[in-house]
Amino acid sequence: MPKLPGINHLDAVRALEKAGFGIVRQGKHVVMTDGVRILTIPRHNPVNALTMGGIVRDAGLTVEAFRKLL
Repeated sequence: MPKLPGINHLDAVRALEKAGFGIVRQGKHVVMTDGVRILTIPRHNPVNALTMGGIVRDAGLTVEAFRKLL
C-alpha cells in the first residue's frame, strides 16, 4: 500500500463527501456515512498517516482513488 501522508481533517472530510459520504454528527470526531459504512475522522491536524490509511480502507477506496479526490 503506498504511503499516505498525514492530511488536514477538513481536506479528508471534503474528499470523502466527493466519494458519497455525508456528515452525520460532529464533536471531537466527524462521523460520516454513505448508508452502508460508518467512518470516524478525528478532528486534529494532521490526521496520522496510519489512521488516514485505515479510514480510506474502511471507506472502500484505494489510496490512489483517495488522492484523486483530494
